[in-house]
Amino acid sequence: MANDTPLDRFKAVLGGTARALSDEAEVELAFTADTPTQSGKHLKVPMPARTLPADQVAEARGFADGFALRLRLHDAGLHARAAPVDATARAVFDAVETARIEALGSRGYQGIADNLATALDVKLRADPLTRARNRSEVPLSTALQLLVREALTGAPSPVAAEPGLALVRDWIGEKTDLGALALALDDQRAFQQLATRLLQDLELVEGDQVPEDSDEGGEEEEGQEGQETDEADEGDAEQSEGDAQMEQRGQQREDQSSEGESQQLEGDDLDDAEGEPGDEGEEGMQPVRPNRPPADMSQAFDYRVWTGDFDEVIAATELCDAEELARLRGYLDQQLVHLQSAVSKLANRLQRRLMAQQSRSWDFDQDEGLLDAARLARVVVNPMQSLSYKIERDTEFRDTVVTLLIDNSGSMRGRPISIAAISADILARTLERCGVKTEILGFTTRAWKGGQSRETWLAAGRPPQPGRLNDVRHIVYKMADEPWRRARNSLGLMMREGLLKENIDGEALLWAHTRLMARPEDRRILMVISDGAPVDDSTLSVNSGSYLERHLRQVIGWIEKKSPVQLVAIGIGHDVTRYYSRAVTIMDAEQLGGTIIEQLASLFDAE
Repeated sequence: MANDTPLDRFKAVLGGTARALSDEAEVELAFTADTPTQSGKHLKVPMPARTLPADQVAEARGFADGFALRLRLHDAGLHARAAPVDATARAVFDAVETARIEALGSRGYQGIADNLATALDVKLRADPLTRARNRSEVPLSTALQLLVREALTGAPSPVAAEPGLALVRDWIGEKTDLGALALALDDQRAFQQLATRLLQDLELVEGDQVPEDSDEGGEEEEGQEGQETDEADEGDAEQSEGDAQMEQRGQQREDQSSEGESQQLEGDDLDDAEGEPGDEGEEGMQPVRPNRPPADMSQAFDYRVWTGDFDEVIAATELCDAEELARLRGYLDQQLVHLQSAVSKLANRLQRRLMAQQSRSWDFDQDEGLLDAARLARVVVNPMQSLSYKIERDTEFRDTVVTLLIDNSGSMRGRPISIAAISADILARTLERCGVKTEILGFTTRAWKGGQSRETWLAAGRPPQPGRLNDVRHIVYKMADEPWRRARNSLGLMMREGLLKENIDGEALLWAHTRLMARPEDRRILMVISDGAPVDDSTLSVNSGSYLERHLRQVIGWIEKKSPVQLVAIGIGHDVTRYYSRAVTIMDAEQLGGTIIEQLASLFDAE
């Protein structure tokens, strides 16, 4: 159309290419500022800037081509039935299949190969492989995907991955023959049998753990069952490839945490304790949410920080330029138009309740004050009646400040963080109209797996019990005295790819509490929005398994018992009532807006 922007035209061309490449006419392609994903025939690829820079265009093309090739060349049902149960083995199995799909799809098409290489470079930017110092730190799934890619295509691996691959290349070469996989490139069933043998060679699965569907035979049954599975499980099985790994890893972390305080893991033993590092793939970068049973916390528990030199408290505007913030805010508004209406109705209800509490009242029949015009009629009827006066009396309503502390961890990606952002935005507007100041904060880490803090610890010779071993990042989206209109675009930062990493809740809670205590308002309310327990792999690998959780419980207990700050928490999908005495857990992020409003309303009503 004549009014289409270059970005719209690029999206149309990209969607048409994806439909042609996948041979699926119903493929729908959309841009996202979040993690690129594929759910059935719905593809979400990175959104380039409006000027369409060449590198961002190639990135979007690479993800679109990869998703389209998976639709055309991959039987999700067959893959799901043959995949191993163990999380590490499953991650490697998925990675090797991805290498097959991309090698087969790009064969003879240099443009597709170039696009896929660009997407691979983007994925590797945040992968631990590029920071590995020894073999135990190498994510096996990423390494095998790259080595299998070399064997199938002959193309070299990206330069950034070479130091990490060098740590495991000879070890893998001694145990298995990756070149044999090229013999079954066109046959997924035969290829997955070879992939299963690869897992056995690497001692990731035992012989009796191999699913029956990975053996030869059963082709007639597969002919019928596979066709049905394609239709029924096309979306679910596809998604399960990434999710099953996280579920298994979460279960492993739960099992491990029962021994957390009695077993101290050294840095070299991190991967031995949680399985091989192969579960660190693209999905493995998201922190696990272990719902551990409550741990006994000694009053003498000593929480330490290895170094705070790399920590930062930073405004959202400093992490992103104004143009990018405006684009992300537009994406947020567009994504949640229907939700904004529902939450706005709840916000208006809260506003009416607050305004009712602030409404003035009158004392009548006073000897002095303002003349009561409503009672003049009786003076006219009986001139002997004295004039009546009234005095205006204000209802006591304490100055109040509300802080929203939002978990910015990787597991909040997608719908939860979007709804948290829009709910915070609407709440800030509502409370501002009622004269209640609102501060919006976020917490995450600057890097995965420790960042610069871990590097200094490694350089110091890995001293035992270093305490917190990551670089925390505390983000100010809106200051309490800042008008909503100035901070509106800042909330769009939560949609930015790469922002959400790991979470250290205890320190974030103390930071938000300290900011609140510096406020002059009479009443201070701190609301925490999270989706589970604190998780930082670097810290938990060298301390007890409940180290961060124990600190969080200590901080919460101190605030609830000693501080004048009113603390309330909302958990998304995970039970936070185990930590906070005043808390509510919701299972669907769609409930978040209404729950925030109701929790605040109940606090004000109690007052």
